[in-house]
Amino acid sequence: MAAADYGRAMPRFTLNLLVRDVQKSIPFYKDVLAAKVQYADADFAALSLQGVDFMLHADHTYDHHPLFERLKVVGARGTGAELRVMGIDPDAAEKRAKAAGTRIIQAAMDFPHGWRDVMLEDPDGYIWAVGVAIP
Repeated sequence: MAAADYGRAMPRFTLNLLVRDVQKSIPFYKDVLAAKVQYADADFAALSLQGVDFMLHADHTYDHHPLFERLKVVGARGTGAELRVMGIDPDAAEKRAKAAGTRIIQAAMDFPHGWRDVMLEDPDGYIWAVGVAIP
């Protein structure tokens, strides 16, 4: 699909994560979170996770964008944002994360808000909390 067609087909709310290396990021999303890769190249990836489409863009694709200078600031990306996805078995995700060498921020556990979830950090420092409702 041409980039312009993809852009026109996007939902009203979408997620775009800027990453240092698209190809190094894909295994986290594919192997740990079980996302489906719809398209990927060195600059861009379109993925789907639990029915939500999202994108990864390589940093260098934003070199003329106002965000580019912010990417040079030292520190974890995404600090202050927690990406939550319901419907992913947190214990299975934690097991896959351990096998992949992914940083586990918080092991799978039950929370008072009615979720059992695990918190994982992707290769660029974005925090993902994935889990299921406690029956």
